[in-house]
Amino acid sequence: MEKEKHVLVVFPHPDDEAFGVSGTMSRYTDMGVPVTYACLTFGDMGRNLGYPPFATRESLRFIRRREVEESARLIGVDDLRLMGYRDKTLEFEAPGHLSAVMGNLIDELNPSRIITFYPGYSVHPDHEATAEAVIEALKSRPRSEHPKLQLVAFSNDTLEDLGEPDITVDIEGYEARKQKIMAAHESQTAPFLESLSADTQEAAEARDAWLKTEQFYSYDID
Repeated sequence: MEKEKHVLVVFPHPDDEAFGVSGTMSRYTDMGVPVTYACLTFGDMGRNLGYPPFATRESLRFIRRREVEESARLIGVDDLRLMGYRDKTLEFEAPGHLSAVMGNLIDELNPSRIITFYPGYSVHPDHEATAEAVIEALKSRPRSEHPKLQLVAFSNDTLEDLGEPDITVDIEGYEARKQKIMAAHESQTAPFLESLSADTQEAAEARDAWLKTEQFYSYDID
């Protein structure tokens, strides 16, 4: 990993950062790299209300806000931007609105690297809207001004189209910290963390997959 000038992480939901990129983010903050995390919604329309349920549809917004704030603290992120959009509605924002918001963030922060989802390969409509907004915001800028893109893709049906990830971040030594970060999102992650701790071959393979490396794709904007 290079010591970047500034890393901007953009995801739509609290806990999006925890699973696939929190080890990478932690490595950057430990290197002294400024990291901004822009989380677009509070995830308050998510199906999970805790295990067993302890949230209501009305309280989930506030619970998930506290969870992402704790996650950011554990990662070492000092600049958490909670953008406040309504969950599951990003695709319905006025054309150009989200890309303009992303453009303003990029203008303000001038990041050398952006981490977000890969357009077309991130399943959830909010994920796709976020990815597309970041890409659109960059298209109006000269290529010489583009930050490096480090994108998360996980669409199981079509992922083979992309080939193997071309960025692999070694996060060994961050296993316990990443588990704490995931556990901060208690309303969403308890069953997953329980499955990771099982004494089975499947759990051991899952621990290797989630807690040893984080994989990404680069992306060139034409």
